[in-house]
Amino acid sequence: MTLPPSDTPLYNHPLPEIEDWLKSHGCQQDRQDLHCWRVERPDWKAELWLDIDQLTVRYFRKVGVDQDIQRSFKYSLSRQDIENAIFSGP
Repeated sequence: MTLPPSDTPLYNHPLPEIEDWLKSHGCQQDRQDLHCWRVERPDWKAELWLDIDQLTVRYFRKVGVDQDIQRSFKYSLSRQDIENAIFSGP
């Protein structure tokens, strides 16, 4: 996988490279909804959607949390900023 520099906006990454990037972070692509990805960490789990103009992440409820947390990140943000925001957890 050869990604552009981490400060490059995500919209400047080809889709196969974005998919490889997600895989490198342990994300699994949904076989029926190809725009949907899932990731689990010891403390949280989430679902990510590759939408037309943004990447949306929904963190599922944890013990002591009343509801899911959903955030959206425009593709104009750098890959590093999106990576830091998503993979640091809810």
